[in-house]
Amino acid sequence: MFTITVISVGRLKDRFYEDAAAEYLKRLSAYAKVNIIEIKAADLPDAPGQALINSALQKEGREIIKKIPADAVAVSLCVEGKLYSSEELAGLIENSAGSGISHIAFIIGGSYGLSEEVKSKTKIRLSMSKMTFPHRLARIMLLEQIYRAFKISKGEKYHK
Repeated sequence: MFTITVISVGRLKDRFYEDAAAEYLKRLSAYAKVNIIEIKAADLPDAPGQALINSALQKEGREIIKKIPADAVAVSLCVEGKLYSSEELAGLIENSAGSGISHIAFIIGGSYGLSEEVKSKTKIRLSMSKMTFPHRLARIMLLEQIYRAFKISKGEKYHK
């Protein structure tokens, strides 16, 4: 079975995010094994300077890198990444499976993104949108898009 790992900085603290994630994880269980790994977000003051932000990104980055599965193709979600359509994401998953890769790890940073070290360890940089979203919502959007990608790949009704 195909495996998806989502490595995310921070926890889903609100019930509505938890409920949405649980719903997509339930739906995805028919298509893939999904692992969610949460990395503790670095503690920062309300208005941190760039040096504190960089330090936090490095600390979070070291923890993220430890959690990237050795057998997975790593994908970082970052603003400078490539915009994929739902069909292109389905193609990415299909092409991975077709070339013998059965594990993709998606990495979601915290409020300040991901360190360059993390991004350099990933094969693909993916942008969700040109708009800015809370990183907690990014997890829900990613899970929905992965679910949609599997539905597209299987030719099942859902995608419009």
